[in-house]
Amino acid sequence: MQNVRIGVDTGGTFTDVVAVDEQTGEIVTTKTPSTPANPADGFITGIGKLGELIRSAGARDERASAAMPTRSEAGATMDMVSSIVHGTTVATNQLLEDRIANLGFITTEGFEFILEIARQSVPEGYGNSYFWVKPPRIVPVHLVRTVGGRLDHLGEEVRPFSTEQAVEVARWFRARGITAIGVCFLHSYANPEHERRMRDVLAAEHPEAVVSLSSDVLREYREYERSVTTLVDAAVKPTMRRYIANLSGRLGMPFSVMKSNGGVLSAREVVNQPISTVLSGPAAGALGAALIASTAGHGSVITLDGGGTSTDVAVVVDGEPSLTTEGSVGRYPCKIPMIDIVTVGAGGGSIASISPEGTLKVGPRSAGADPGPLCYGRGGTEVTVTDAHLFLGRIPPHLLGGEIPLDAGAARAGIEALAGKLGLSPERTATGILEISAFNQSNAIRQLTVKRGLDVRDFPLVTFGGSGPLLACRLIDILGLPAVLVPRQPGNVSAFGLLTVDVKNDYVRTHVTRELALDTAARILGELEAEAAEALDREGFDEPVFARSADLRYYGQAYEVRVPAPAGPVDEEWLAEVTGRFHDAHEKLYGYGYRDDPRHAVEWVNLRVSGIGPITRPAIHRFTPAREGEPSSRTVHFEEAVPTPIHQRDTLKPGTVIEGPAVIEEYGSTTPLHPGFTATVDDYGNLEIRHG
Repeated sequence: MQNVRIGVDTGGTFTDVVAVDEQTGEIVTTKTPSTPANPADGFITGIGKLGELIRSAGARDERASAAMPTRSEAGATMDMVSSIVHGTTVATNQLLEDRIANLGFITTEGFEFILEIARQSVPEGYGNSYFWVKPPRIVPVHLVRTVGGRLDHLGEEVRPFSTEQAVEVARWFRARGITAIGVCFLHSYANPEHERRMRDVLAAEHPEAVVSLSSDVLREYREYERSVTTLVDAAVKPTMRRYIANLSGRLGMPFSVMKSNGGVLSAREVVNQPISTVLSGPAAGALGAALIASTAGHGSVITLDGGGTSTDVAVVVDGEPSLTTEGSVGRYPCKIPMIDIVTVGAGGGSIASISPEGTLKVGPRSAGADPGPLCYGRGGTEVTVTDAHLFLGRIPPHLLGGEIPLDAGAARAGIEALAGKLGLSPERTATGILEISAFNQSNAIRQLTVKRGLDVRDFPLVTFGGSGPLLACRLIDILGLPAVLVPRQPGNVSAFGLLTVDVKNDYVRTHVTRELALDTAARILGELEAEAAEALDREGFDEPVFARSADLRYYGQAYEVRVPAPAGPVDEEWLAEVTGRFHDAHEKLYGYGYRDDPRHAVEWVNLRVSGIGPITRPAIHRFTPAREGEPSSRTVHFEEAVPTPIHQRDTLKPGTVIEGPAVIEEYGSTTPLHPGFTATVDDYGNLEIRHG
């Protein structure tokens, strides 16, 4: 292989690696267990394992042929690697696990309680409780300090910045060993001058501190969201810098990191904006699945990425995943552009337990990669979804083509013990575990469809990840899906998605007005495009592509609708086009609009620019089986235990139709086909599952 590009996606249970030859389109894939204590270890192990596969030549063994449907017979070395793209969960895990320490907050004098005031929204289920107490703030009030100075909403200085107070605050944090600091001054989205002066003071008085400015992280109004987003960036910045430095030193070559917005950025740049990586891996999966689905003729789909720890769901409309700036990670709102993803604790490692009410419960706790399910034999003590699949015979007695043997006896003993406590048969207990897991996944899908006015029955589902295809048939029944598409090598779709991603940076400027001055809009968009061009130039792109958008609302509304804005001159025609798109989008989202009603003026809120450095995406070729073979058989329990054909995925030709009950196995995943369902192999090797 020549000019090899590599994608590495670090998940909670497995690290997935994909290499593509840019000249021939040949693909090599592999997986290795993740190393939660230091994710870089799994990354380096995966790269080494991939190098061995690339260098190997001659006859394919069973594992290698399953791992790579096409491969070069010529020898190759890692010296041929032209680029590496990484999807990481380092920042995500730190936030989910609430590992926030040594974090301070500097804000405008008089606004020290902005984090306590927050928003009045409460979590679902509050109505079933007598009291709801706000969770702890990301920075407790005793670690908040204020500095004098004030700007108005237009960025004009009302009171001068107090250098004396700034020096005092910097020394106060230094004396207490607070080394990560977020700075958010009132209206700094309109004028960042005071924040930049605070950064200069911190550099002089507290040089070891890592500092995040809200005007760099999120130049957009709404003080609470901007404050928390800035503090999240400051909180994860030290961890990400250590991780990137460690990985860069061990890897010995530059690499890029996947961002939540569906783009990538070089590692040297991403350490300055680590918050942009909080949904790194799931975003890559949605993009990879979108490309696979569109190639197979499905422009609009739901994507479901089932891993060992969680399941991530996204909606793709006309080939593009939906974006949002209203996302969150754990309990922290992150108002940055990100692919709209709902995550639930419903993966292969999700733990089955008995609730205080005495009923069966599955997730969100997970056994993860360490110790893993009971059947891993690594010290796990609780039954998981994977144990239930193994007990029912729906997965083979090994993972990764035999690399990880599974202990069926341990799974059986655990399920029998749990069944005894529930007063159910082991088969009913295992089936119940899978049924609850399927409903957990279906609820995540409903959050992205029904709650957004979309009919789930209009969307095929693309399911991938190691555990993604395991519940495909049940999801068709529960949700009334028209079909489920299972790509080839579903366990590596997220890593493949990393190789389909452009370099992308997002820039925003708040400008609230009901009478948008064309010269002002042109100036702001020009400044944002200049920032984007400068960043892309550092990435090596001298011909960037700019995508404009705007956030608008009807005067009096609290939240906005984002619509694309055309390129070209900002004139009356441009203004009318954007306004018309807003009316259309509002009516589509909410069922009404005020296009011809002068009583409801349109208000402009934010202008946005995405700077894109386009790459050449890998081609998805039509599929030719690597070998021939006949199905084997084993006993599998669906409605009852019956002898069931076991098909090897890499032997199935396009046009093959398999009727359930059956099980289709491959290197990184398994697809159980329930009675009454059929699976058809399309021209690209995807399985299309439908109710018979």
